[in-house]
Amino acid sequence: MMLKINNLKKIYPNGHQALDNINIEVQKGEFLVIIGLSGSGKSTLLKCINKLHPITKGQVVFNGQEISSLKGEEMRNAQSKMGMIFQHFNLIDRKSALTNVLTGALHKTSIIKSVFELFSAEQKEKAFEMLDIVGLKEKAFERVDNLSGGQKQRVAIARALMQSPSLLLADEPVASLDPATSHSVMDYLKKVNEELGVTIICNLHFLSLVREYAGRVIALKDGQLIFEGKPEQIDEDWFRKIYGEKAKEVFIK
Repeated sequence: MMLKINNLKKIYPNGHQALDNINIEVQKGEFLVIIGLSGSGKSTLLKCINKLHPITKGQVVFNGQEISSLKGEEMRNAQSKMGMIFQHFNLIDRKSALTNVLTGALHKTSIIKSVFELFSAEQKEKAFEMLDIVGLKEKAFERVDNLSGGQKQRVAIARALMQSPSLLLADEPVASLDPATSHSVMDYLKKVNEELGVTIICNLHFLSLVREYAGRVIALKDGQLIFEGKPEQIDEDWFRKIYGEKAKEVFIK
């Protein structure tokens, strides 16, 4: 087992309870997808896993270590094994794709070297390899602001892979993309999962993508875990329970 979440609660300073008593186990090599309405707690859960948000109560155990108890170098080492992909890419537009990917190695680079972008030949070689994995090696020296949305998200995947993560957390990675590009990005995430053996936890909105890419699904509603199972188990009744009685499914082809 790679990840175990026990009785996790997250209450924000304003009193809003974003997560309520969440219990999840994630096996090594899984492609787990989290679904639910906006505000259901999906993004908060990912950020609690890698301690971007402190948890209020409960445990997050990653590779046998309780994340909430780690500090300093131990915490940085644990976080380096958790790559993160964001909806809006979080790239440096004026820099090249290669430089953006290299920023994924900052946890292994001194402050002085990082300020002056003095990356080693080995790091640069690895960055080229990561761009090749996502089909963008030929765009290595292209400025990111000249790339399409799908290409930017693939650069973000390559950047996360620079950390050599065992777990990749993807927070709505295709929400800003058109349907055709969404499939392209999801195909590369599937490739990372199947060929590199990286465990993936991914937040998604569209059930058509969930059915195509997820090995297992959990659904959150109002901060509570209400469904856990296979994508094909989400029938019309479950769809209404998760998204509401008046919700209509949107398909991405």
